[in-house]
Amino acid sequence: MNMRSGPLYSGETVTLQCDISDYRDWTYRWHRDNQLLPSPPSETITFSLSDQAGQYQCEGTRTRRPQKTYLSPSLTIIVAALPKATLTVTPNPVYTGETVTLTCSFWPYIYWSYTWFKDNTEKLVPQSDRHTTTGATFTISRALVSDQGLYWCQGEIQSRSISSIIRDPVTITVIERPVAVLILQPNWPQIFSGETVTLRCNIQGGEEIEYAFYSSGKSFYSKTEPEYRISPAKNGLYTCEGLQKINGLKHSKTRNAIQLTVLDKPQAVLSVSPQWLNPGDSVTLSCGVKESSTGWRFFWYRTVPYRAGLPSLLDRSYSVEPLSGNGTTEDSYTLIPAGPNHTGGYVCTAGRGDPVYDTLYSEPQFLWSGDLHPSVSLRIRPNRTQHFTSKSLSLSCEEKGNSTGWILKRYRERGVESGCGSNWGSIAGSTCTIRFTLEKDSGVYWCESGSGEYSNAVNITVAAGAVILESPAYPMTEGDSVTLLCTNRYQETNPNPKVDFYKDGVLIRNETTGEMTIPAVSKSDEGFYKCKSNEGESPESWVTVRGEKSSVCVCVCVCVS
Repeated sequence: MNMRSGPLYSGETVTLQCDISDYRDWTYRWHRDNQLLPSPPSETITFSLSDQAGQYQCEGTRTRRPQKTYLSPSLTIIVAALPKATLTVTPNPVYTGETVTLTCSFWPYIYWSYTWFKDNTEKLVPQSDRHTTTGATFTISRALVSDQGLYWCQGEIQSRSISSIIRDPVTITVIERPVAVLILQPNWPQIFSGETVTLRCNIQGGEEIEYAFYSSGKSFYSKTEPEYRISPAKNGLYTCEGLQKINGLKHSKTRNAIQLTVLDKPQAVLSVSPQWLNPGDSVTLSCGVKESSTGWRFFWYRTVPYRAGLPSLLDRSYSVEPLSGNGTTEDSYTLIPAGPNHTGGYVCTAGRGDPVYDTLYSEPQFLWSGDLHPSVSLRIRPNRTQHFTSKSLSLSCEEKGNSTGWILKRYRERGVESGCGSNWGSIAGSTCTIRFTLEKDSGVYWCESGSGEYSNAVNITVAAGAVILESPAYPMTEGDSVTLLCTNRYQETNPNPKVDFYKDGVLIRNETTGEMTIPAVSKSDEGFYKCKSNEGESPESWVTVRGEKSSVCVCVCVCVS
């Protein structure tokens, strides 16, 4: 007795066939549960399953010789109710761009084909590059908000006309993926070597997620807190995103990237104004950071002779002592009024952040008071502030009776140099001689004792051009007569050139003798002076005039134009 294989479900049509191999001419009858069925004799019996479960047998009888009767073994038919699918969906809810998988499961698992419906049982889900079916699995790739809705599945046994009961639907929720916004704290335009920065990843709806941080596309950190501290800061293109904590799948999309370029440690820049003081003047120290102007607090220092154990400049030319303990948020510091005790060198630094990040000390800047009465004077020969290149220049620290213990110093853009070193001159006794002047010898020169006392200072300019302006390098007061001489390098070939003299950029006099005399200088004569002839133009010199009653001096500041 034969029957189609597989489980039988209510509503299916079943055919039983009885087959006896011996002889022919058999008459067949059918039994169910040992009861003869009233069906016509036939080797097959066909019926629709409803409540026909039971034990089936077929009986074959042959009336011709040889007469025989056979009764088949029992065949048990169990009629099962139509199955319902087990419908699962992963993940749910799903973010836009993610892949969601629906699985329709039956028992047994074989021989079923599947149909998928969306929103109602008559709307089939079309197949596309994003919607694919493989066996019992329906996959939605790169999910869109339009994929949201109700989904059903129905199974059909292949080669049979039986379908499962349509399962209760599942609802797929598709939501826009949250946006991960990366913030740099502090958000300074420039970040310097050794500074500490914090990356913060802001994601709305960030429950049960981990925050992943990336540098140039490579993951370097993930945790449940949205902040990551980088100390020291490193170069890189930084991004962040959220990951679902339970499975590590992407939770967010990335909105922005932060390019972090770490610059070399900066040096503070100090300026002093005025650098040459009248009695009672106030002096303003101004500090800045060339590469950045954001977030700094400024600290102010006075230079002192170098001593081990004290904060010192990198080249150990000086140690420093603070002028203010906690620094200032303002970028300037005022000495009111400045006096002889303020003569000397000053530096500044800037700091910012938590922990505090400090710049390098500035190059020292110096100021000199007109009330200064040093026991040592700086003498220069020739006695002027401007000098030609390729000439000889002598400087000496002269003290009544004794000049021992005083050192000649100079300040140029590269910093402070001491003692008439071999790179700029030769020393004989207390006199330093520069035998072949160069433009790089331009700078401020003074004498300084081991205890930190200062002489007067002279700002010397060495010019490579054809013309210089000769002016006194030493003190004069109101009422004094001063002669400014426009000197030509080639004086022998043009001894009496026509010369124009300028004050503060304005032409004030034409002379054919090459010199200009002010019989009695007054305060109104202060300013920048220069001269110009057919041979060229001199650098500018700043002429300062002191009050008649003060024991003061005129200091000349020279700027190379």
